[in-house]
Amino acid sequence: MTLRPATPEDLPALARLWQEGWHEAHAAHVPPEVLTFRAAPYFAERLRLMQAEGLLRMAGTAEAPLGFCAIEGEEIDQLYVSPAARGTGLASELLHDGEARLAATGVQEARLLCMAENTRAARFYGREGWRDAGTAPHELKKLGGTFTLPVTTFRKSL
Repeated sequence: MTLRPATPEDLPALARLWQEGWHEAHAAHVPPEVLTFRAAPYFAERLRLMQAEGLLRMAGTAEAPLGFCAIEGEEIDQLYVSPAARGTGLASELLHDGEARLAATGVQEARLLCMAENTRAARFYGREGWRDAGTAPHELKKLGGTFTLPVTTFRKSL
């Protein structure tokens, strides 16, 4: 699959993909106030900032994105794949691309965060050579404050 930098034209559909994927993976584990905060404008603004900084690469078209990976600092910040692209190897391809981009900036050990209850993602990261570095409380913004939930940190030498 061809990966490419995301453009401003890609952002509306990527925001929908991210919002749907985030809610699918996390809705059962967070209170309604977090879900309300994690609405379309939240995802659109985050993607706009990532794209403007050149941190966001994707597969697919502006009309039908298949997935994306964003990096920041020493971290795989976001990795989402559409339901239609699951099982195709795209998630691995996006993750490896993100790892290569981090290594190119001099990062020697990358990290990523995964909600502890997201066992499907945790298994995937383990298969991709990421090691579980422990679970700790993590704060998510919500309307009216924050919500604390367990998040697992994964690390990988690049």
